[in-house]
Amino acid sequence: MSNQGIPENPDLKRLDKDVEVEIFDAIRGPGEGNPVLPARLRPEDSFCFSCHKDIPCWNACCHGADVTLTPMDILGLSRHLGIRLREFLTEYTLPAIWDKANLPVAKLKMSGADGKGPCMFMVEEGCSVYDARPVTCRYYPLGLASVKPKGADHKEDFYFLVKESHCEGHDEDNRQTVSDFRQEQGIDVYDRVNRGWMDIVMKMASWRSLGGPYGKDLSTQVKKMFFMVSTDVDALRTFILETKFLESYEVDAEAVEAIKTDDEVLLSLGFDWMKNVMFNEPTVSLKEPVLREAISKARENMGAT
Repeated sequence: MSNQGIPENPDLKRLDKDVEVEIFDAIRGPGEGNPVLPARLRPEDSFCFSCHKDIPCWNACCHGADVTLTPMDILGLSRHLGIRLREFLTEYTLPAIWDKANLPVAKLKMSGADGKGPCMFMVEEGCSVYDARPVTCRYYPLGLASVKPKGADHKEDFYFLVKESHCEGHDEDNRQTVSDFRQEQGIDVYDRVNRGWMDIVMKMASWRSLGGPYGKDLSTQVKKMFFMVSTDVDALRTFILETKFLESYEVDAEAVEAIKTDDEVLLSLGFDWMKNVMFNEPTVSLKEPVLREAISKARENMGAT
């Protein structure tokens, strides 16, 4: 995943004065120039694209790819391989900083001493984990952005097309709508599970490039917590159930039972909590005694009586 070249896109940049633009560029890092086409695509809009083994560039994009793994990618791949999350992270990923948001992420390892070789899951026939392939691979050649008019309560998603010089899939005679493409690629479930994570990384990227009320950097501890929530639901479950988290935050009994076994529900709570910590969003609430104590400490720090 990369946002390289996005802020310079003139059509997107013209939106900056009137709206907050948050871009989740679900593609590998572009090799040269700006491959993003400026047109905003709606679900019903169509484009031509096809990727198959008879195309000349088959598997070219699987070499030296810059693939940031989303929380659902990590869950899906570890389940597909039948291994624990920490084993998957150690064997198949590298820790990195996503520069546009200055947030820690896990990236998929590439083979080769310089990391420019083929994806570790690539075989002669193609992708050996195709059913559990990352959302980056599912989205290509589309990117996703969210637009929020100033003062509005809700965001509106839109899509844009990416054309890289090596990719000949755009020359294929296979016209399809954005909606049909997303359904064929199984993207909806990934976006649903990843939504909280996407909201955070897009907001941080937007504020860092355009400025915003919380555009300052996060503490090291908050970044570590974000990485834990993003990559290791086992550690997140232990944190929520075995620390004072449930004594501090309002979480109903049904949700507490759900997070004991449901990784997707657990991730939703985890990112709601991170939004509260990082942006002070009212996504989770402190219990009343904890809130009163926090207010009291804040007043003491300000010298209030």
